[in-house]
Amino acid sequence: MDPSARTLAGRLAGGLVPAVPVPHRADGTVDLAAQDAYAAWMAGQDIAGVAVWVHTGRGLHLDEETAAAVFASWRRALPAGKLVIAGAGARPRASGKHPGARVTPPADPLGLTTFVVESTVAMARRARDLGADAILAFPPSLLAHLADHERRIVDVHAALADVGLPVLAFCLYEAAGGCAYSPRVVDQLLALPHVAGVKVATLDSVVTFQGIAARVPAEKLLVTGEDRFLGYSLMMGAGAALIGLGAALTGLTAGLLAALREGDYPRFVRLSSACDRLGAAAFAEPVDGYVRRMLWLLACGGVIPREAAHDPWGPAVPAAQLEAVERVAGELRLS
Repeated sequence: MDPSARTLAGRLAGGLVPAVPVPHRADGTVDLAAQDAYAAWMAGQDIAGVAVWVHTGRGLHLDEETAAAVFASWRRALPAGKLVIAGAGARPRASGKHPGARVTPPADPLGLTTFVVESTVAMARRARDLGADAILAFPPSLLAHLADHERRIVDVHAALADVGLPVLAFCLYEAAGGCAYSPRVVDQLLALPHVAGVKVATLDSVVTFQGIAARVPAEKLLVTGEDRFLGYSLMMGAGAALIGLGAALTGLTAGLLAALREGDYPRFVRLSSACDRLGAAAFAEPVDGYVRRMLWLLACGGVIPREAAHDPWGPAVPAAQLEAVERVAGELRLS
């Protein structure tokens, strides 16, 4: 394993990395004042760092200027020694709102593969130049339909070696834009020297998580992204959490990690149950509405204004769901 990958695994071990959303107004514009307030608040939490430009932060949808401003906000706010991990991948096909932030990839397999590799590497290089400590590689789901997609998935990750930053692979459930990684692909990704470990976010498949966890070598890091069974995923061997659930009520998820580090198992069980309650409310159907729900919780807690708690790329979230997640959060704060 590369020294930088080994260092990253050590710095992440036992820690929480919230996958952070970006505050938007109802008209789809970014509220940079709210972003700075959010970053300043998060800087005071018990975290190992933050993950920007990832799925929670709609990193494949932000234009480069906005993405750079968001990154700079986090880099300014976080104390020395805290990590900034940046997502890197290929933008989705042109459709829907904000077409300027999207592109249309080539249709032929060779051109499409080249597009995905070059786009992923370019985004990783932008992150490096802005001061990122590591890269979280988006699953190259644009390649998933190709006959030899497994080889191409590994090639995308291998190309990131030239960026010079350690990488976390990312097994993400398909509904969130991911694609299935076979055991063979997982093994090949973890064999790459610059890959420090793998984040696993299946949403609801304990069996899939167990299967991947069993394949992670001792020197590599298993990172949980399992918002709906966070405590159990830690008991299954996850050595760190990079998770959207940590974006608001961060003390709750940070406390869960701390309880495990300290061997305080009664507290761990209690907080695991609390995280499950919050996860059930925050990740209700439509699941991708969790970004809006987490922003809403930040607004309810006074971290950002309510008018900045919008997600232009997510589904509509019924008011009743916002009220439900607010109610659960209030009960957890009082417990």
